[in-house]
Amino acid sequence: MPDDADPTAPIDPTETDAGPDYRRLLERFGADPLTDDQLARFPSPPHPLLRRGVYYAGRDVDRLLAAAERGDPVSVVTGVGPSGPMHLGHAVTFYFAKWLQSELGAHVYVPLSDDEKYLTRGQDLRETRRHTRENLRDLLAVGFDPERTRFVVDTADADVVYPLATALAKDLTPATVEAVYGDPGNVGAGFYPAVQAAHLLLPQFVRGPHATTVPVAVDQDPHVRVARDVAAKERFPAEKPGALLATFLPGLAGPGKMSSSEDVPRIELTDDPEAVRATVREHAYSGGRESLDAHREHGGDPAVDVAFRYLHAFFEADDATVARLAREYRSGELLTGELKGYAADRIGEFLAAHQERRPEGDLLTALEPYRLTGAERERALGAVGLGPGVADAPAGREE
Repeated sequence: MPDDADPTAPIDPTETDAGPDYRRLLERFGADPLTDDQLARFPSPPHPLLRRGVYYAGRDVDRLLAAAERGDPVSVVTGVGPSGPMHLGHAVTFYFAKWLQSELGAHVYVPLSDDEKYLTRGQDLRETRRHTRENLRDLLAVGFDPERTRFVVDTADADVVYPLATALAKDLTPATVEAVYGDPGNVGAGFYPAVQAAHLLLPQFVRGPHATTVPVAVDQDPHVRVARDVAAKERFPAEKPGALLATFLPGLAGPGKMSSSEDVPRIELTDDPEAVRATVREHAYSGGRESLDAHREHGGDPAVDVAFRYLHAFFEADDATVARLAREYRSGELLTGELKGYAADRIGEFLAAHQERRPEGDLLTALEPYRLTGAERERALGAVGLGPGVADAPAGREE
């Protein structure tokens, strides 16, 4: 990064060794870079993830923004696969979805694909269910508006998810599934693309055709493309879901996508904030030099430094502070340990506030306002031709 570059501007990993070629991914997937005009149409100031280029591309973004400007319904879909505890990468996505809810008036739908994780991760059902329960506690801590938020667990809400997936599966060919997902490994995983499509179209099946966006890392865009293909079928009352596509928030070990795998260092949302400092100091990939003298003379590279990347993406809201940290790090005035310490403090503050809101005790009662109502379930089933009242006793609260 040149010395006169704006450190609060998007970090382009194609100019460093910090990650994949994101421009090439757009060419491969056929998505469009976000423009300055589009960013200016988001509520001001745009979220740091937008204005600093973490979310850098999308599908049908103009349609989303136009609907929000008119006051028309808009929805956001962003889910989690409960394969382990939720970590910082999950938090960034869900807190961004909350911002979209607050600023655009969006309804947020959060599918939890416990069936897919059971089928593909070698977890037993008890382990998957335990992770699902703990993930739900973290989702509740985000602070979504319960009137405009629905959490949908595949196995718990199978009365809706399975019929929708079955209807959509009729329009998914084996060739399409194989081209996007490869060899599924078992017949359950082979059916899952239809379930994924049901997730992404659920807001429209519940509330009718309207602008829907899916904020995901760019590698998840194939899920959106499959759902868009299905939505194009005339027999379904749905518009193609759009997307906001993000670069990867790196794991502590450096370039690449943050993982929930047990053997990769990460910061989980239930970690002791005081222990985070040691984790960051020990594991965060550094953009500093090999020695103190070399760092003082030549400075560090914030574009590859994980502590800075976390601050730049999400954990430091003040642009002037981000600019100062980058400038001082590049000049050698700010040392790697000092930058890591600052990042650890900010992450620790975030975790402490998140954990304060995290509910303990009776989870079912806490979740009740966030479940699909009986009327919403009937509308969703009716949208695919099953008609109201198909489920004899719809689960979830009444409207």
